[in-house]
Amino acid sequence: MGEYIMDVAIVALLVIGITATVGVITNGIGTGLFGGKNKNEFVVQSNKIQTNWKSVGGGKGK
Repeated sequence: MGEYIMDVAIVALLVIGITATVGVITNGIGTGLFGGKNKNEFVVQSNKIQTNWKSVGGGKGK
């Protein structure tokens, strides 16, 4: 019975992992092929918002 539960758990993890991976890959391909001029829309907006923010952490003597 323990082996059966372990097999089901392994198959479930593989199905979830493969599904997630295929989703990310498909999204990347779709954005690259069909994104047009708006494919970086969210990155550009995020960079606009973060313009002139102060840098924090990581530096000595700042």
